[in-house]
Amino acid sequence: MSLYDGLAGVYPEEEQDRHAVQMGDSDYEDDEPDQSTCEATEDTTPMDVKKGKDIQGIPWDRMNTTRDRYRQARLQQYANFENIPNSGRNSEKECTPVEKGQLYYEFQHNTRSVKSTILHFQLRNLVWATTKHDVYLMSYYSVLHWSALTREKQEIIDLQGHVAPCEKHHGNFSEGFYHTQVSTLAVKNNLLVTGGFRGEIICKFLDRRGISYCCKSTNDDNGITNSLEIFEKPSGSLHFLASNNDCGLRDFDIEKFQICNNFRFAWPVNHTSLSPDGKLAVIVGDNPDGLLVDANSGKTVHDLRGHLDYSFASAWNPDGRTFATGNQDKTCRVWDIRNLSKSIAVLGGNIGAIRSIRYTSDGKFLAMAEPADFIHIFDVDSGYSREQELDFFGEIAGISFSPDTNPVRLVEAAPALQYFLLTQLQLQPPATSQTTVFFSHTIPAPASSSSLPNRVTESLFVGVHDRAYSSLLQFSRRRFYSYLDTAL
Repeated sequence: MSLYDGLAGVYPEEEQDRHAVQMGDSDYEDDEPDQSTCEATEDTTPMDVKKGKDIQGIPWDRMNTTRDRYRQARLQQYANFENIPNSGRNSEKECTPVEKGQLYYEFQHNTRSVKSTILHFQLRNLVWATTKHDVYLMSYYSVLHWSALTREKQEIIDLQGHVAPCEKHHGNFSEGFYHTQVSTLAVKNNLLVTGGFRGEIICKFLDRRGISYCCKSTNDDNGITNSLEIFEKPSGSLHFLASNNDCGLRDFDIEKFQICNNFRFAWPVNHTSLSPDGKLAVIVGDNPDGLLVDANSGKTVHDLRGHLDYSFASAWNPDGRTFATGNQDKTCRVWDIRNLSKSIAVLGGNIGAIRSIRYTSDGKFLAMAEPADFIHIFDVDSGYSREQELDFFGEIAGISFSPDTNPVRLVEAAPALQYFLLTQLQLQPPATSQTTVFFSHTIPAPASSSSLPNRVTESLFVGVHDRAYSSLLQFSRRRFYSYLDTAL
């Protein structure tokens, strides 16, 4: 078996021009939606990993190479796509030194009963978590909901055939769409929005039957929807931003089902992120320089200079002072609005462009995803100087933190009650030589409160696209008590 045969993540990022890529031209077209070999029994749990199983279920003991040797070959041979030659190599000297080997998130589950897929090699925002148990993702021509609690999937929208709105609104494309190729996805506040290769917009409220709204955001032949962001205005009205390849950024008022702003830029807009207060927006696209603009007028507040290639990702820290941009020069730059003359950190990847960026909702961590194999999680409070690296094999369809980052606390109670609460919260107390009698059972007493972890209240979901090992990975945030001092 050759090196690029039968292993996960074995193909380099395609070198097609984004302006011409369609599903029929993609290297992914040979992935048929056959779930027969990916039953739930092939899922991987932490217990399986403790017994030596690979988190993706790759049987390395039956391969003609080891994981370490394959990783080294992958690092050497993966081909990063660049619009500006040598941008990745030239950016390396600017990267901020980091201390690797941290452990902020632990492996929780890998399910192969859902296959995460992508249609466009540069657009990787196809996974969205709404709680620590609920995640939405693209799987071929289906928008799926996966419950990490029940381990069940549900099809939300079938895009293979005809999709048409069931509500009457001004501007609604009543004819609907056929065989829609989805390039990007967003889910928030009970609203799910998909964007298509030809400017299609499809809106569905998760608490209503059917599709609420369909439209074409542009009739431009090069109008692919590159990214979507759902947000609330200060008035409480629900909106979303659509970034398009026709150089447009459109603000949709979802309550009135109409475009209320249409900003134009000098280059295709690949990604937009709105500041927490809704006043500023980060715009990145087919230009090394990004823009910080006034969200209401679209006027440029400041240029963002430093990247060496085109950018496809951005995200705001919830603190509203800092934000990050991801680029094909294999770096993520962190910026501070109080001094935009240069970035405050330059975070480097291993093999490819930074295609997706997410902050946790408490702003403690930033995650950046490469096109394949690696996700980097940085400790924000350390000045981005400490990092955990998630290492697997396969193209990354998207990453998403669940929005629930507030820790659940245990009461300051007797050891037996602490133990009971821990078991109810599905936590494993540390083993000690002491015992405590509780009801008629003899059980080990917990150690000192400083060593007791919090209940996991946040998940990181990762969609992995691969010919053999497509799946949805779930990691859980680690927390530790300084003291059991807060009531449930």
